[in-house]
Amino acid sequence: HVDRDGPRDAPPVLLIHGSGASGASWGPVVPALADRHHVVRIDLPGCGQSPRATSYDVPAQAGRVAALLDELGLRAVTVAGHSSGGYVATALAEQRPDLVGSLAMISTGPHPDALLPQPAILRVMLAPPFGPLLWWQRSDAMIRKGIGATLAGPAPIPPGMVADARSTTYRAFRKVLRENTAYLAEQSVPERLATLGLPVLVVFGGADPRWDPASARQYDVVPGVRVEMLPGVGHMPMLEAPEPVGRLLLDFATLRAGSPPAGPA
Repeated sequence: HVDRDGPRDAPPVLLIHGSGASGASWGPVVPALADRHHVVRIDLPGCGQSPRATSYDVPAQAGRVAALLDELGLRAVTVAGHSSGGYVATALAEQRPDLVGSLAMISTGPHPDALLPQPAILRVMLAPPFGPLLWWQRSDAMIRKGIGATLAGPAPIPPGMVADARSTTYRAFRKVLRENTAYLAEQSVPERLATLGLPVLVVFGGADPRWDPASARQYDVVPGVRVEMLPGVGHMPMLEAPEPVGRLLLDFATLRAGSPPAGPA
């Protein structure tokens, strides 16, 4: 499933969601980008409105994204990934450097040692024995509570994000988590990015309950990286701080396109 906003002939920006989410999770930042960029949001296989797949390993997911960009005729794309979406973005650049012009990592855990103890509601909903039973009985309120557990404070949750979460099966979600863990354990994201020679923006919430915010400094090994910390923001900056995140992405993408930045955040 693909959503496209903004002028089709404008510089392209691809937004990749995290585990169990969908393109709807990027909704609050789209208005900041769509006036000056062709914004493409996808639902990865098995998530949101996209059908399930036989394989969910990160390189395979990246291959499907590459096929989409080829179909759309897009090159030198600014690719932004939220959380594990950053792994897919990185694998895309590893496989097809001709497609990627720059990379933005939003709340993307750099290495397994940066993972924090997860909120209790997420542990119950995601792991056996209760996870499979609760998954099919999730109400909209329970889904919102699960999303809210990753935030540092109250924030509007797009209705489409809740509806899309209902479409993701427990089995697909667990497979995605396992494959993401395998990709991260094989080599850290900063080590992978350091070899690619691409402009990289890293954005972290200073109160992220999933990944240690201090781990954002692990990205310092990437030549020329820009690391931005958002104080008081949790794991989903797109929902909690859409204006600063939109501005950061807009300036990053605009500079890549060779135009002056949009101004101070």
